[in-house]
Amino acid sequence: MSSNRATLKKVADALGLSVNTVSRALAGKDAVKESTRQLIEKTAADMGYVPNSMARSLVLGKAMTIGLVITNPSNPFYARLISAVEEQCRNHGYSLLLFATEENPDNERSAVQTLYRWGVDGAIVVPSQQSVESWELLKRYDIPMVLINRYLDGFDCDFVGVDYEQGAYEATKALLQSDRQRSVYLLEEDLEISTVRSRISGYVRAMTEAGQTAERHFVERVPTTRLDSSTLPWDPDAAYRAANELMDKFTPGSAVLVGNDYFALGLYKALTEAGLRIPEDIEVFGYGNHPFSAYMQPPLSTMALPAEAIGSAAVTLLIQRIDHTAATDDATHIVKAAEMIVRESTRPRHNATASAGVV
Repeated sequence: MSSNRATLKKVADALGLSVNTVSRALAGKDAVKESTRQLIEKTAADMGYVPNSMARSLVLGKAMTIGLVITNPSNPFYARLISAVEEQCRNHGYSLLLFATEENPDNERSAVQTLYRWGVDGAIVVPSQQSVESWELLKRYDIPMVLINRYLDGFDCDFVGVDYEQGAYEATKALLQSDRQRSVYLLEEDLEISTVRSRISGYVRAMTEAGQTAERHFVERVPTTRLDSSTLPWDPDAAYRAANELMDKFTPGSAVLVGNDYFALGLYKALTEAGLRIPEDIEVFGYGNHPFSAYMQPPLSTMALPAEAIGSAAVTLLIQRIDHTAATDDATHIVKAAEMIVRESTRPRHNATASAGVV
């Protein structure tokens, strides 16, 4: 049965040229006159020629496909990350295969098996951190891999992520600048993942440096619904309920740092219903700089996360591994700083400086 699909041979026959010449011209290879290349490109476009990716893979010895495994695409941070990774892959001629594991180790194992079956050239991975088994298997398959945003303790692998600890440290220090003995509370999600551990560590470090005693370190772990819903990365209502239980601790003059901007939504509602003003009575500092943060009332001070820079760096590093052009065979760790965004939910800091990332 004949096909109407345009092929290299049909393009070559239409121009009276060899298939090799047409192939080299469309691949951007040398030894083809520029006028001939332009004619070939125009004819191929007019005929609706689309390169056969499987044939191209056989020629190159690569699938020209990268896998991206994330936990939840509805998280605004991961939405931006996906866009950045896809753009960088496209710029390098790679297609992207996307998986969402929903923090489920079984889904991770399934993703690894699919990555292997598809013969991807490499993978960029946000691990659930419940097990390293799946990612050890991917290494045994000899598929290059870069962990992104979350690391795995004791797992020797390239990593690109955010300095969550330093970001929480800077945010807590900012809240303490007006009064080093003020009460600062942290609302953090109840997941044992590296991003949460790092934010708590940064918060405690800043409180300790300010001379706060252990009794004044207050971290409230808010139950997450992320494991139950693929459409809601964090639940503002969970933070709302937690804040109501803590309301007797939120005395005027205190401050609250939240582990993500979604929790700030619930906290705002609880504080407002209790008759507390932001920032006059309680200051609030977020984490993530999600799109809605600037439109809250008052607009939320927060730490912005460099999703685009992280995605770009991860793709660059992975392609270096695929092409065997990396500067070292040792695992490379790239950590990007969060950026402090000061808005009306916190009082102005007279000694805030550009070096602290304040904009």
